[in-house]
Formats: sequence, C-alpha cells, structure tokens
Amino acid sequence: MLLKHLLDLYELLDSPAASGEAVKAFMEAIDPDCNVETYPLASAKGTTDMVRIRIPGSRGKSVGGSAPTIGLLGRLGGLGARPERIGFVSDGDGALVALSCAAKLIDMRRKGDVLAGDVFVSTHVCPHAPTMPHKPVPFMGSPVATAAVNKEEVTDELDAILVVDTTKGNRIANYRGFAISPTVKQGVILRVSEDLLDLVEISTGRRPNVFALSMADITPYGNGLYHLNSILQPCTATDAPVVGVAITTETAVPGCATGATHLTDLDEAGTFMLETAKAFGEGSCSFFDEAEFELFGKRYGSMAALQTMGALPAENEMA
Repeated sequence: MLLKHLLDLYELLDSPAASGEAVKAFMEAIDPDCNVETYPLASAKGTTDMVRIRIPGSRGKSVGGSAPTIGLLGRLGGLGARPERIGFVSDGDGALVALSCAAKLIDMRRKGDVLAGDVFVSTHVCPHAPTMPHKPVPFMGSPVATAAVNKEEVTDELDAILVVDTTKGNRIANYRGFAISPTVKQGVILRVSEDLLDLVEISTGRRPNVFALSMADITPYGNGLYHLNSILQPCTATDAPVVGVAITTETAVPGCATGATHLTDLDEAGTFMLETAKAFGEGSCSFFDEAEFELFGKRYGSMAALQTMGALPAENEMA
C-alpha cells in the first residue's frame, strides 16, 4: 500500500515550487543514505528536473550479484501547466506513482525488507509545462523532448521496464483504474505476460485490463504518426522488454486538467509495480517468452526499424 507516500508526495508536488531538490530531500528524510540524484535537463523550450533513484537489491548487480534489474519510469509532460492552469494536473500521475514506489522501496529497505534485484526509478519534475493540441482532448507538452528523457532514464543496466503514465485522453482505455500493455521488445508487440496478469489480479482483486497498441504507438515521437501517448516511448531506446502501466478513466480527461487525480487508482497501479519488482528480481516473473521471441525473429526478421525515425526526415517532435 502506497497511500501514505502518495499523499505526502502529492502535497510536495502540487506546488509551483516543486523541484528535483525537494524530491531528493523528501527521499533522504526517509533514509539519509538513499541513492538519489537530481539535475536540470534543458532545451530552448525550458527546463525540468530529472530525478533518478537506485535501490540496491540483496543479490543485485550493484553488489556484485546476478539478480536482474527493473526500471520503474514515470512518464509525463509536466506536473502543472502554470500559469494557464493552477494546481496538479492529470498528466502528473505517472511521476507521482513512480516517486511513491521509490519512497516505499527506500522505506522497506531501511526497515530490512530488501528486494533481490536492484530497482531503478526515474521521472522528471516540472511544475510549469506547456499544453498542446491533441484529439480527443489536449495533451500536456514538455520543455524537453521525449528522446532527451529517454537518454537519461533508459540505461543499459535495465533488464525490464515498467512505464507508468496517465492515459486518460483517449477512447481506447475507458475504465477507472489502470491497465497494462502487451510486452514490447525491439519493435515487436508480443503477447501479454501471463505473470504480469497474475500480479494485476493479486494486487487489485479484479480481472486485469489490457490496453490496445498500434504499431505507430511503439515508434518514436516526431515521425508524424498518431501516438496514443508517450507511455511506450522508452521501448524505442532499449533492447529490454517494456510494459506500459496506464492510469485510466471512463471518460476522456485532458492531461492538463486539474482535480483529476484519483489516489486509490494510483495506489493500485503502484502496488502492482512494487509486486512486479519483487517478483522480477527473484526470477519468478517473466515479461516475455524468450523462445517465442526468438522464433518470431527467425520467421519474420528484425523489427528494430520501428525503434528508429524510419526512412523520412523527422518532423517536430511532440513532447
């Protein structure tokens, strides 16, 4: 359960003064020895604060072990759309969930509950992000490009990635709670992981929801194609399997809407991510069937071209 950390971090992030340094201080108040780094990431459009947190496992690579490393990434354009909108926007839910997972894991480790594998948590903190047109409802923009965030978050140490992102502005996933995606690896949309479906059922007590993907959704932003949102953008920058964790609603809610954060939904999504991190490090959770992926490659060849901008010149990238 993450409700305490969600509430505390919501109060911290729902502010025009929210920053990476404030998040770092919050985590260090839980455990002064935790591994948190923050630094600005800038472009001509503005600046955001990257936050990267590493929680060592008992048998993780950081201590010379062989347990696999999972990445928990919070995707968003920004936490706020100030001065256009006052308050925490729907788009900030991904960052809130990822940081709450980090806070819980740091607290667990301090108390002696240490996961087997290392966990890497990353997101960025931007209380003053722009908005942008998108159908059926407006998107939040970002002061930095998605590709730039990928370079900071999608590291070679990650053996699997969960990406949590607000996914409310669409007519595809229309139910309150969260949904997971099929596994995406090197341009291939694979079957939904049975292990992950099991963990959704356990953490929610309900049947799992799975949201649909098109091939365009797993290609990089900036190629002129329609994307559901940025939830699968990390899959364009890694060979590791990637699964999206979409925060969803019954109605299409703009990413720039305030008053649209439902903490109980975020608690369930974050709990699922924590349980996945536990199981993945222990080797009891697989994101994909390796033999099936290998057979796909033998029959149809590499799909890695879908991780690139393709044959035409890049257009202006959506944030």
